[in-house]
Amino acid sequence: MLTLHATADAALLVDGETIKALGPYEELAAAHPGVRVRRWPGILTPGLLNPYGPEILEQTYHPDPREADTYGTVPIGGERAREIFRRDPSRLGASARRGVQRLFAHGTVAVAGRLQAKPVLEVAQRSGLAFAGRPEGLPGPVSFSPKPLVLLPGFSVGGAARFAVFDVADREDLVRQGASTCVATVIRGRLVYRGR
Repeated sequence: MLTLHATADAALLVDGETIKALGPYEELAAAHPGVRVRRWPGILTPGLLNPYGPEILEQTYHPDPREADTYGTVPIGGERAREIFRRDPSRLGASARRGVQRLFAHGTVAVAGRLQAKPVLEVAQRSGLAFAGRPEGLPGPVSFSPKPLVLLPGFSVGGAARFAVFDVADREDLVRQGASTCVATVIRGRLVYRGR
């Protein structure tokens, strides 16, 4: 099914898992009457690369909301996370699924770093996240919105329908405000995160 994703200054026509066309909304909508339209505030970008794949997905415990009384609601790192996984290794895959959802909520469509735990690798592959090499000189502390943000290369017709939408005025504003401004993330043509 064709879907037209549009912001004030750009539009992408998505056909299944690929980008079929790029251009102004009016032109694409006129050329494809009846297409499903998703209008977004802000800017469309190819999405972000988070350089901390292993740290976020294998070395951090992402509590289930039902565990809030025991573990709270924020990700747990360090020795406490290692102890949780030592006590119950089966938590690793479920934690990684919740971690992937947090990455999607920050416009992440690709991760860097080598995932070694089989359940985590399977979760990441099934989610549709792309994998990349780590950039040299990793930015600051592990974060869902590392500074500087690593934006992926531009869109291309026939390329993968993998992108994010941020409720900001432009890329400079995205860099200033960070990835928490994400309102939508699309992987393989599927809307995997919608903030509003």
